[in-house]
Amino acid sequence: MNEPPLVVSYGGGTNSTALLIGYVEKGIRPDLIMFSDTGGEFQRTYDYIYMFSDWLKKQGMPRIVWVNNAHREGFPHRSLEDECINNKTLPSLAFGFKGCSVKWKRQPMDRYIRDNFQPAKEAWEVGLKVRRAIGIDAGEPQRGKIPDDKKFTYEFPLMEWDWARDECLAAIERANLPMAGKSACWYCPASKRHEVVQLANDHPDLFERAVTMEENALLTTIKGLSRQRSWKEIVEADRQQLKLPFDEIAPDMDCMCFDGEADD
Repeated sequence: MNEPPLVVSYGGGTNSTALLIGYVEKGIRPDLIMFSDTGGEFQRTYDYIYMFSDWLKKQGMPRIVWVNNAHREGFPHRSLEDECINNKTLPSLAFGFKGCSVKWKRQPMDRYIRDNFQPAKEAWEVGLKVRRAIGIDAGEPQRGKIPDDKKFTYEFPLMEWDWARDECLAAIERANLPMAGKSACWYCPASKRHEVVQLANDHPDLFERAVTMEENALLTTIKGLSRQRSWKEIVEADRQQLKLPFDEIAPDMDCMCFDGEADD
């Protein structure tokens, strides 16, 4: 093996969709494309991934491989939501950490590459590192600082091409595909106030599950998914037209698995 394999971490949103369209346009064919499922994406994201995987195949690209913690032998939780309910807690981002992204996004992909992707094994045997491409666009350079490790080198093609939000949207339009939008768990603690209200209005069933998650959790230092406020409190205040004493409800940190459009 002379060249290390190229693996793409696909998130199902605008950024990584544009990255793969860019590869098609530039004649770059990755060896593996993976989507890691937390079990908490909106149905529109799952539908988009199926559609986009078919489109990629027609372009001579690999189909998208789905990986999930629930596929692990002996793992007791079917989804991140299930894990939170079983352990009476919330996604770790609610507490200011990023363990939910690491455990449900990064680690399932790591295991698949290690256990099921033969080109990676062959590369490591001869001292090569697997190339890993991630869809972080040029408008968020602070997120593109993942250091290389013993097995992987990390690449950020959108940043290399100077593609920010507008360029990503334009790439999807050139491919005559519907817009992917934002990909994130519907109960993500990084959700903005208007996203929480929109969830309650558009998907009351999912909102009630988020409230159940909050009420089930044994909390001492925070009040809910938005740390200083529960989502139930946020929606009740909105419906009563009360102004809460803060502008944004999301914690002051990025969700590592964010793959979409920045809020206007």
